[in-house]
Amino acid sequence: MKLNVQTPNFSPKSELLSYIDKRFVKLQQFHDKIVATDVFMKVQKTASKENKLVELLVRIPKKDIVIKKAAKSFEEAVYECMQSAERQLKKMKQKERAILLQ
Repeated sequence: MKLNVQTPNFSPKSELLSYIDKRFVKLQQFHDKIVATDVFMKVQKTASKENKLVELLVRIPKKDIVIKKAAKSFEEAVYECMQSAERQLKKMKQKERAILLQ
């Protein structure tokens, strides 16, 4: 699996990058055909404290999963994206198994 992190207009700390790497390595256990994962982190200019936006693109053959989450910190937004991606990948895997069993 290839991990691509893009952070326009700011440079992330190494702790944030290692956190992202650690969280997204776990995605492989939920689906074995993940080609690449793209993470886009942005800071929105809003009055709200939840101005850290993380967009996740998980590339799987024949289907891509796109998840967008906003939170107070990038770590929290990455965690929420990870939880959502896990649920979606589990559903996809269950559907694939159901089709194979028919």
